[in-house]
Amino acid sequence: TDLTRFQAVSAAVLIRDVVSAETLAEMAAVTARIPQLLVQLVGAHHAHDVVTRLITDIADAVTRRLLVMAERDLGPPPVPYLWLACGSQGRQEQTGVSDQDNCLILDDAAKPEDMEYFRALAKIVCDGLDACGYVHCPGEMMATAARWCQPLGVWRRYFHGWIDTPDPEAQMLASVMFDLRPIGGTGADLFTALQEETLRLAAQSPIFIAHMLGNALKHTPPLGLLRGFATIRSGEHRNHIDLKMNGVVPVIDLARVQALRGRLGLANTRARLKAAEEAGTIAPGEARDLIEAYDLIATTRLENQARLIRSGRAPDNFLAPSDLSDFERAHLRDAFVVVRTMQSALGHGKAVVG
Repeated sequence: TDLTRFQAVSAAVLIRDVVSAETLAEMAAVTARIPQLLVQLVGAHHAHDVVTRLITDIADAVTRRLLVMAERDLGPPPVPYLWLACGSQGRQEQTGVSDQDNCLILDDAAKPEDMEYFRALAKIVCDGLDACGYVHCPGEMMATAARWCQPLGVWRRYFHGWIDTPDPEAQMLASVMFDLRPIGGTGADLFTALQEETLRLAAQSPIFIAHMLGNALKHTPPLGLLRGFATIRSGEHRNHIDLKMNGVVPVIDLARVQALRGRLGLANTRARLKAAEEAGTIAPGEARDLIEAYDLIATTRLENQARLIRSGRAPDNFLAPSDLSDFERAHLRDAFVVVRTMQSALGHGKAVVG
């Protein structure tokens, strides 16, 4: 109990220091302590979802502080707005390796001349996040891109278009934007109606759901022959497995599909799976197996990142199976088998009761 209290205070101290920071350099000094916090939390054997939620809470605090600083420099916003995170921050699943994915929803009263204000605000916040270690998104999924800084009516057309015409680009964008979570701003109600409407439309479109499921099946667990792993064959990460793209992402994608089918407004993967079980969109036994498999994979990912940090290296998502004991390898492989089995069952329309 004392150790748990100590770790909780450690995360709270970082958030307190972020909130009180007056300069970008002060905030960057705070976020530079996140790797050590991750090591402490993992070492104390906290559940992976507790660790990632605490780490995400810090990113949320940094974002809100940057918004305050931006408004202090630019003046009050001309119309209400909402800053939202997607990706791992949106799902509250940030680890020691996170870029930024975000967007802006503006009130429909926004005029063309108002866009200059929000472009400036987005630049201050996104550049600030980058300086604090949340690097710019390589795919430009950020509020600095004009496409992702738009009035509510435009966002409504975006979602309608993705659902009505689920081509490959629409599937990719929907996979990101259906993980949106409001972080800050003055228009708290801008997202609520949009989310309810798009979830209703998505659930009523079997074609869209089928395309999203097909997209979810593109990422497969790294299972090889003879109870081995399919490791990366060449390059910097040769003989490693990717615990993000071939580990947690397959489960994240499956959970998102279940959330769309059940019109569930949750973004967190574990919460989505539990809610899908309660809503009856996935059979209870399969849901529990998938949650336990996800827990093991996500925990292994965090433990590997903590191990890298302790050895003086930067954390990443690549694990050499040879670094695990025989017991650990066997259980990790069993977890991957559960995910692959669930992918196969959902791909054939099984393991679904809703």
